[in-house]
Amino acid sequence: MAEGEGLVSVDYEVFGKVQGVFFRKYTQGEAKRLGLVGWVRNTSHGTVQGQVQGPSARVRELQEWLRKTGSPQSRISRAEFGDEKAIAALEHKDFQIRK
Repeated sequence: MAEGEGLVSVDYEVFGKVQGVFFRKYTQGEAKRLGLVGWVRNTSHGTVQGQVQGPSARVRELQEWLRKTGSPQSRISRAEFGDEKAIAALEHKDFQIRK
């Protein structure tokens, strides 16, 4: 981790055609590629939500990916981020797909 780059935790929810299109699997892959931890799951109302933690700059990269890219078959209408906070240490060991 770079000097002066603190850890952050951010909750997210992605809206659009994001279920049944391997969105969780691709999100997990992108988070792992960026060295982030957290989780992702489908909701009962057709969205995908989760939490991501890691160095601020890397978390920003995943936020941009969630907002604009997603899985190849997905159609993202919007992504919302909330409860952002600085954390002293990571609260997850890896990035998991939750059922």
